[in-house]
Amino acid sequence: MDGAYVFRVRFRVAATDDASVSPAAFETTFRYAAPAPGTDGWLFFREYLWRGDVTDHEHARRFVDDRVDVSVERVEFRSLRADREYVDALRDAVADDLDAFNADDVDAALSKYLGSSVDVVEDPTAD
Repeated sequence: MDGAYVFRVRFRVAATDDASVSPAAFETTFRYAAPAPGTDGWLFFREYLWRGDVTDHEHARRFVDDRVDVSVERVEFRSLRADREYVDALRDAVADDLDAFNADDVDAALSKYLGSSVDVVEDPTAD
């Protein structure tokens, strides 16, 4: 069972006064391993996302910045990439505590946070 939150990240490289870099900003794909549903940290999507977008850009920027060795400027959510087993476990965990999501059903709860940005794939770590 595997899942990963995928973000597009823009970072900046700084040079000393006697040097320069061009371009000074780059974009890359950042993947954060999705904690197993029901385990510590599994509600990551509820803390960081709303309708498939980052809710608090500064909070997300700091989260990514703490995990890479460059200065992160911008973070944009792309998708939750997960295998079928992970998605099924996520749906079960949400169903077990549907009231916490203030939603009528699992689809509504997941859509509230992830929008339509769930990609079921065979290998979530592959490009």
